[in-house]
Amino acid sequence: MLRTLILSLTLAATPVLALVPISENPEIREKLLQGFIGDAIADNCPTIEARKLKALGELNKLRDFALAQGYEASVVRDFVRSKEEKARFKAEAAEWLKAKGAEPGNTAAYCKIGEEEIAKGTPAGSLLRSTK
Repeated sequence: MLRTLILSLTLAATPVLALVPISENPEIREKLLQGFIGDAIADNCPTIEARKLKALGELNKLRDFALAQGYEASVVRDFVRSKEEKARFKAEAAEWLKAKGAEPGNTAAYCKIGEEEIAKGTPAGSLLRSTK
């Protein structure tokens, strides 16, 4: 009886594990960042196109992942629609690309990075198609 009471009190005092804000979930952030990197490459290289259906499928998988983690649909929707988050991801993608040698106006660098990402089969590369 005492054990049951102690166990009950312990369980009642244990906090429920809270989700990190969706904007801080590492898996969600990394997958979205890869998408923004792919977008930037496709936007800046005339010989690389975005695989739009593949990207849409990946977004749907990511949404399903977020929902399975316990995020509410409204939270996921608000995060995806947030102009501030989009700007933040575009800036992170630009920094990532800059570290690899790509800057606006340097089409050859974007194309080189894009071809490398495609060849490596990276998440960003999987969202791209070379038209060479």
